[in-house]
Amino acid sequence: MKTLPIVLLASLALAACSPAGDTPAEHSSADRAAGHTSSSAGIPAGRADIGEQLATTKQEATGQACVDCHGPSGTAPIDPSYPIIGGQYHDYIAHSLQMYRDGDRSHALMASQAKGLTDQQIADLAAYFGSQPSPLRDLSGL
Repeated sequence: MKTLPIVLLASLALAACSPAGDTPAEHSSADRAAGHTSSSAGIPAGRADIGEQLATTKQEATGQACVDCHGPSGTAPIDPSYPIIGGQYHDYIAHSLQMYRDGDRSHALMASQAKGLTDQQIADLAAYFGSQPSPLRDLSGL
């Protein structure tokens, strides 16, 4: 029965090392809707209004805009295999776009779409799509 004390001590140690106010419950959809844009992706703060403009602008490389495939506000993809990105965590969107841009994640259209994006543009797109109402739900309230 030594396992329980070890697990308890490890949990307490991790909690003590975590920044105050940085619990998953505090990163709610309300925070995302309010434009909370700090990022573990190492990108600047995003601007949702600029992201909305970028999301509707056709890219020269592909002739497509984000909303052409992911739907208005990113919640109605034209193909069931395309993800819903509206309401998704902005960090997830930012990391994904960085990976497509840098060649660490592959998809023919997305790699071409993201190739020319700057970190600021990625942050702006992530802020916009992350702030949208969405049918996506997490399990934090269960």
